[in-house]
Amino acid sequence: MQSIRIPQDRIGVIIGTKGQTKEILQKASGVRFSVDSEGEVLIHDNEANPLSVLKIVDVIKAIGRGFAPSRAMKLFNDDEYLEIINLKEFAGKKSDRLLTVRGRVIGKDGKTRQIIESLTGVYITVYGNTIGFIGNIFNLPIAKHAVELILNGSEHATVYRYLENQRPRVKVNEMGFDL
Repeated sequence: MQSIRIPQDRIGVIIGTKGQTKEILQKASGVRFSVDSEGEVLIHDNEANPLSVLKIVDVIKAIGRGFAPSRAMKLFNDDEYLEIINLKEFAGKKSDRLLTVRGRVIGKDGKTRQIIESLTGVYITVYGNTIGFIGNIFNLPIAKHAVELILNGSEHATVYRYLENQRPRVKVNEMGFDL
């Protein structure tokens, strides 16, 4: 049996209305799990396919890190991956600095995050002290690098230029060709 901890405010999201989300996740993965009131998710993987167990663990982590279940379920695809960055590595120990770096990634009215998502096809969420990414093996590093540039103090215009320069590569990947 495996255990994952998620924030208490995400318990309702993973369970869903009348348990619908939990039921959908269990059917899609073939893996049963239970969630307690403290945010402890127990994976009952006795008879499940090991790959399915790994995938449901990533889906649960993604939901716990702020992704909507519909976006997190993309992780059931073989070519989609989850990556999480800890903002404390970029902000240091000052809590006001943490708010600043979060705000820089989100942008005014969420514009920066939306631009990165639309130019790379990678889903991004900023939740607590983390930034989560869901994307394929080609586009995820591009989005992650763009966010790291912002976190390291680069101007937004510089990051947008980087993303525009990467756009042909993203388009080729979307057509199914490897670079």
